[in-house]
Amino acid sequence: MNKYRTEYCGKLRKKDFGKEIKLAGWIHRKRDHGRLIFVDLRDHTGICQLVFNPENEIKSYETVEKLRLESVISVSGKVVKRSPEAVNPKIETGEIEVFIKDVEVESSAEVLPFQIADEEPVGEEVRLKYRFLDLRKNQLHKNIIYRSKIISFIRQYLSSIEFTEINTPILTCSSPEGARDYLVPSRIHKGKFYALPQAPQQFKQLLMVAGFHRYFQIAPCFRDEDSRADRSPGEFYQLDLEMSFCTQEEVFEIVDGLFKELTKQLSDKKLMFDSFPRIPYADAMNKYGTDKPDIRYGLEIKDVTSVFVKSGFKAFQKQTGKGKTVKALVIPGLLGKPRSFFDNAEAYAKELGAGGLAYIIKDKGMLKSPILKFLNEGEKENLTQFLSLKDGEVVFFGAGDWEKTCEIMGHMRVYFAKATMCIPQNTMAFCWVTDFPMYKYNEELKKIEFSHNPFSMPQGGMKALLEKSPLDIKAFQYDIICNGVELSSGAIRNHRPDIMYKAFEIAGYLKKDVDSSFGHMIRAFEFGAPPHGGIAPGIDRIVMLYSNAPNIREVIAFPMNQRAQDLMVGAPSAVKEEQLKELGIQIVKE
Repeated sequence: MNKYRTEYCGKLRKKDFGKEIKLAGWIHRKRDHGRLIFVDLRDHTGICQLVFNPENEIKSYETVEKLRLESVISVSGKVVKRSPEAVNPKIETGEIEVFIKDVEVESSAEVLPFQIADEEPVGEEVRLKYRFLDLRKNQLHKNIIYRSKIISFIRQYLSSIEFTEINTPILTCSSPEGARDYLVPSRIHKGKFYALPQAPQQFKQLLMVAGFHRYFQIAPCFRDEDSRADRSPGEFYQLDLEMSFCTQEEVFEIVDGLFKELTKQLSDKKLMFDSFPRIPYADAMNKYGTDKPDIRYGLEIKDVTSVFVKSGFKAFQKQTGKGKTVKALVIPGLLGKPRSFFDNAEAYAKELGAGGLAYIIKDKGMLKSPILKFLNEGEKENLTQFLSLKDGEVVFFGAGDWEKTCEIMGHMRVYFAKATMCIPQNTMAFCWVTDFPMYKYNEELKKIEFSHNPFSMPQGGMKALLEKSPLDIKAFQYDIICNGVELSSGAIRNHRPDIMYKAFEIAGYLKKDVDSSFGHMIRAFEFGAPPHGGIAPGIDRIVMLYSNAPNIREVIAFPMNQRAQDLMVGAPSAVKEEQLKELGIQIVKE
């Protein structure tokens, strides 16, 4: 029998009336009602109310009277029924309370830097410095438990469909591709360094070469990159998976099934689509202005370039040539908005790099806009019909280089969706973005380079590399998106050395460059590599989305701050001179 408890605080119910029990936990709240002290005792299951009465046990009353909040106690007493007027429907234990006979102080608390019971805002620096206290807060505590449940579910689900969990190395070699590596100096091989893995990419491909059918891992990954709301600096976890002898559609089928079942089993959210839409990259950019589209709502961007090819409105007519575009975004529900609304929207567009934000309002069959004087009647009619413009709608325009204009209009789409509150809540809208271009042209360097993952299989294989213009070649690359958040990129891999050499040659790499950087991969593929592919959705982002957390630090137990510092333990920190000497390292002061 447990020394400290016979029951858990959050599990007591009216069925427990009359029981003599033991409890242990933290003093969450304390209320002194003059000769009666009420304590909310908290453990990891929840809260229950304790009653200390000096007429029953004066020593226990005097002991708890002196204790600060968050002190740890163990108690024994009797479960009793609350009077009707004292029932608290806000908590699951609201029908009972425990009359205390004995109390033992296991640990007394000092004055707290912030209150645990209150959900009042606390500065993030303070929260992270005292993260062990912050984790006691109800919502954050729930988030971490929920994260554990999601990871456990993923493991069970993938194991049930013949995936094998395999751990890959943490100390590996530096890669010339991708983000900055975290380097680890070698004591034995002075002057040489290991790198922490940015992802287990090469190892999981080698597992496919080794003959494993389906692999997965909840993989820690390390990248020396800046923080943002949906990305933690330093380290993160991803669901890394790979399959041999698979097609792109088979990867989609596995991942679709996982998220459908996860949503059903561990969430109260609704799936917007039973079959996750597949959106080619070009369509995603043209319709949503991003390769991470939030498709919970409409507001699709329209291409109206053709309307202005011969227009007298030179500001738009000049943007109808090759590589240029004119885009339109129709927003309902803005009639009656003050002029300041439109001014603020234009100011935001300019922040994004737009020259302005022209608009036309349709009201009672009439068009209203400062730009109407530049348009002839035919253009007005063509626009109205092309956009199916209705009374009460406003059409906003963007024009310029295709990619930049798409991105600006994509941001404006989100801006207006939030402004008009048309985004469905409690809904998960998954989609796949496919058919990414294999290459892009770098205007600054005047050269062809990879636009995405250089190790993806080009669509059409060697034939496409030999016969197509590089900018027309698409890759078997895909992203899984949910509610405008990219959960992961993935690809069908290039498993053929001859195709890999050619793909890198187009991007300006010599055979010796490929052998130098990726010789171990080429060597493995020369001994018989199966077609294979996979993906690696971010665990932190998955939990953030499902728990409605405002940022990724709310679903990580011990995150760093935005400057990649752990304020609780003081990392990164200086080390002793003896340690550096042993590693053969000198610090050069700036």
